[in-house]
Amino acid sequence: MVADVKSALKEFSALLGEEHLTTDAATCSTCAVDGKVPRLIVYPSTAEEVAAVLKLAADSGFALIPFRNRTKLDIGNPPERYDMGLSLKGMNNVWHYEPADLTISVEPGLKLKELQHLVARDRLWLPLDPAGDGQASLGGIVAANASGPLRHAYGSPRDMVLGMKIATVQGKIIKTGGRVVKNVAGYDLGKLLIGSYGTLGVIVEVSLKLFPLPGRRETFILQPGNLGIARDLRRRILESPLSPLRMVLLVASAGTKLRVDAPRAFDSSRLEMCIDAGGSDSMLMRIRTMLEGIAKELAVPFESCNAQDAENTWVHASDFRRWIGEGHPQAIVLKICLPISASEQFLSMAQQEAENAKARMAAMSLLGVGIVYVAVLDSLGAADGEHLTRRLKHSAENLGGVLIVEQCPLELKMRLDVWGEPKDDYEIMRKLKMAWDSRRTLAPGRMIGRI
Repeated sequence: MVADVKSALKEFSALLGEEHLTTDAATCSTCAVDGKVPRLIVYPSTAEEVAAVLKLAADSGFALIPFRNRTKLDIGNPPERYDMGLSLKGMNNVWHYEPADLTISVEPGLKLKELQHLVARDRLWLPLDPAGDGQASLGGIVAANASGPLRHAYGSPRDMVLGMKIATVQGKIIKTGGRVVKNVAGYDLGKLLIGSYGTLGVIVEVSLKLFPLPGRRETFILQPGNLGIARDLRRRILESPLSPLRMVLLVASAGTKLRVDAPRAFDSSRLEMCIDAGGSDSMLMRIRTMLEGIAKELAVPFESCNAQDAENTWVHASDFRRWIGEGHPQAIVLKICLPISASEQFLSMAQQEAENAKARMAAMSLLGVGIVYVAVLDSLGAADGEHLTRRLKHSAENLGGVLIVEQCPLELKMRLDVWGEPKDDYEIMRKLKMAWDSRRTLAPGRMIGRI
């Protein structure tokens, strides 16, 4: 049904107070998703208010999308309906912090950089570097299972979540897991919410496992002459005793200058492998010596980054999609999950497909993880963009991988499912959606198969 904002506005006002909602057109337009603008934004401040908002929205026939800083709102299919936005910016509390136990429990609106600042005084950190440059909220990070190059050493949010509280469209708050590292074995309901992009329920509290900060950090740059040498480098490093924190391979089409303010590792038509290492002085010295030895055997230039270059490089690598989008708003950015051994082969295929399409390409491979990001920088038009995307999807599937369109012009989004074609598990996903959100209140149409 078509949601009637005016008739329900009094109920939302009574629930939250007039100061915690807005129908201002300018504010609502900042929360638009794929051309759809909500007519109402609400700002609950407690878990109970979130649950009550979800139930009222469902009962009123409203479709809503939860968010905090909107760093991931453009990921997913265009919403089928979008009547209201649920902002979690007012939920920033830290409910529990035990440095000795390496655990913390926070509300979903707390920003990653705020958490890092809090725990750094105890020489701890949450080793995640997702898109958003620290502005991403913990709730959004967990809901999207968002990670970056640090996934190489530490895994994804799914590996760090100890427990959660989840608000549902039935107006309930479900608790799963706990606040300690050792929990009772069994099926963890919370895992359903991790990576669901807010389509099943809204995370209102999350408990996380923390890690000790490395003593020192150093970034090393290697310059393999081609993808074959890059493959040999990857193999040698992964088979060695080395334990880098993160390791990426950066690729740009010949002659492509991605952005004028790009860090040195991106401002190049060469292949560049960036390796972030951490530990004591003696450990870093051993890592440097071993990397120099491998580089020398393969005749690959090797150097160490200064601190500022290293920071810039990893900020841009972690935020690859957004950084590319700022310089190339019509770019198509693809995320490909592959067997680790197939990364260089896929990059070679992608380079050839981009060349055939007469398009410039930039790419980043998370070595040791099996995730490749490919950005087609030129505006191709919807038909040509769809053709290239489907060709790359076919190449990924032939190598045992899957391809997701993370960013593209709306015209292209309307022509394909950004998650790919539904597979055998689609019916299970559809039934889960119906069990959690039978009236399709939460982000309808945004997930695979437009459920």
